[in-house]
Amino acid sequence: MTDSPTPTRAQRFRDVVVPAAERAGYTGHGAKARFSRDTGMTDSSITRLWKGEALPEARFYGRIAEATGVPLGALLVEGGILTPEALKSLSETGRSQVGSPLTPDQAADQLGIRDVVGREIFYATIERLKRLEDDAPDGSRPGDAAAEM
Repeated sequence: MTDSPTPTRAQRFRDVVVPAAERAGYTGHGAKARFSRDTGMTDSSITRLWKGEALPEARFYGRIAEATGVPLGALLVEGGILTPEALKSLSETGRSQVGSPLTPDQAADQLGIRDVVGREIFYATIERLKRLEDDAPDGSRPGDAAAEM
C-alpha cells in the first residue's frame, strides 16, 4: 500500500478556491468565463487554477477573495505568499498599532515580507482597507455590526 502523494501548493489552493467559487455561484455553463471576467484573469489561467496546475499571479488574489468570499489572508497563506505565522502576526500587530506612526514599509519589514510581489499585495490590502473605511455609510465602519454581535 502506498501513501497518496502530498498535494502541491497549486492543488491545495484549488481545493480552497474552487468549492468557494461554486458556493458563490460560479457553476454550470460559463462558470469559468464569469470567474475570469470577475477576477480579471485569463480563461487559460482559470482553467489551470481549476485543475490545480498553477497558482494565479499574486495581483489577482484580492479579486479572487472578493469573488469567492474566501478571506484574503487565507488565500495569501494557501498561495505561499504569507506564512500562517506572518498572517497571525499581521492581525495582532494591526490591533496594537492602530494610530501609530508605523508606515506600510515598516510593517512589511517587521512582518518579514521581503518578496516584492508579497509587499505589493500587502500595500494593496492596506489601501483597500483604507478605502473600505472611507466608503462606509453613515459613519459606520466595516465590521461594526459583527463586533456588536
